[in-house]
Amino acid sequence: MSNNNFSRRGVLKTGMVASAGLALPQYLRAQESGFTNAPGASEVILGFNVPQTGPYADEGADELRAYELAVEHLNGEGDGGMLGTFSSQALEGAGILGRRVNYVTGDTQTKSDAARASARSMIEKDGAIMITGGSSSGVAVAVQALCQEAGIIFMAGLTHSNDTTGKDKRANGFRHFFNSYMSGAALAPVLQAAYGSDRKAYHLTADYNWGYTTEEAVRTSTEAMGWETVNTVLTPLTQTDFSSYIAPVLNSGADVLVLNHYGGNMVNSLTNAVQFGLREAQANGKNFEIVVPLYSRLMARGAGSAVAGIFGSTNWHWSLQDAGSQAFVRSFGTKYGFPPSQAAHTCYVQTLLYADAVTRAGSFNPCAVDEALEDFEFDGLGNGPTLYRGEDHQCFKDVLVVKGKENPENEFDLLEIVEITPVAQVTYPADHPQFAGGALGTCNPGA
Repeated sequence: MSNNNFSRRGVLKTGMVASAGLALPQYLRAQESGFTNAPGASEVILGFNVPQTGPYADEGADELRAYELAVEHLNGEGDGGMLGTFSSQALEGAGILGRRVNYVTGDTQTKSDAARASARSMIEKDGAIMITGGSSSGVAVAVQALCQEAGIIFMAGLTHSNDTTGKDKRANGFRHFFNSYMSGAALAPVLQAAYGSDRKAYHLTADYNWGYTTEEAVRTSTEAMGWETVNTVLTPLTQTDFSSYIAPVLNSGADVLVLNHYGGNMVNSLTNAVQFGLREAQANGKNFEIVVPLYSRLMARGAGSAVAGIFGSTNWHWSLQDAGSQAFVRSFGTKYGFPPSQAAHTCYVQTLLYADAVTRAGSFNPCAVDEALEDFEFDGLGNGPTLYRGEDHQCFKDVLVVKGKENPENEFDLLEIVEITPVAQVTYPADHPQFAGGALGTCNPGA
């Protein structure tokens, strides 16, 4: 595949042709200022690496919308969005350290190899100084490792696996999104209150690291409150028809189906489960229930009426009434005509957090950015008071438990917030068993 397929911008930052031959690419000239892709005086390039094809393409499209909106706001265009509510108040809509923000894009295809290739192209050919995006933890882990090697900051997009800030954490990587452990910790008390402690669960799990850690987190938290796990079955990420996986559930002795699926996978598996009559089924003298650990508005829209009454967790929701959330919803809705997803929210916020860290540090050097983000406490970006913990570069904030609405008023009004789980309930020590292994290491400025 050519580099042109990886970058919308398609401008190679290789300098002008001189009599002595081609000038060195910008990333190889970084020694002049001591770090990879040091920007010139007038512009800075960010790399937005999102799934534009594949099972998470809907999430990727919304991420890209959010990134474009963030760039507008950083450059002083539009209504400024969350720049006005962000507690830091370091950003003034004048670019980043006086440089106009431009960007290039790549298609991760929800494949680690493709994501690394597109990220590498943006770094080496386009001069991107920061890479962000993705809607898969497998992609996030792969790209985060590449950015660590290249001396580039990685501001993870939608990645929920414990591994991203657990065994695969890196000093150059930062995650705003919540994780599998947090979903389990937030969901368990709500599920116990709704369905009781005597339940038998059957897990269908996407066969990659996000699925594994989400299954572990939900299984651990529900077993701790008395649930029994009857079976766990892995499903391919490329699966579109889950009928053969759903059929055995009815004869398994389980009375709860946990769908550790996301994006198009969840839409298809939940739809198949409802078609097989699980919503109306009885088992062990109880109504059969379905749980979706990680929800999004886009998934709810795709699954339609199938989501009614089904619990899950989410990082953020457009119906939140705090000033930051409403500022973002207003900006996004004005530009695109519909409310943003949680993927859009976390990607917009990550872009602002990077720009803010550079501004507060007074430098684009990745190690200066690293220092500015570690143990940074902030508010006004839609999740309440938030900490970017220095030990593992994981954000800690309140977590939302949601449920599919029985009678939605419109196509966007599909989820209702049933619990805002306080951050204390989802906080864990950095050496928790679900996050064991790996080491953050030290910042790499490259060059």
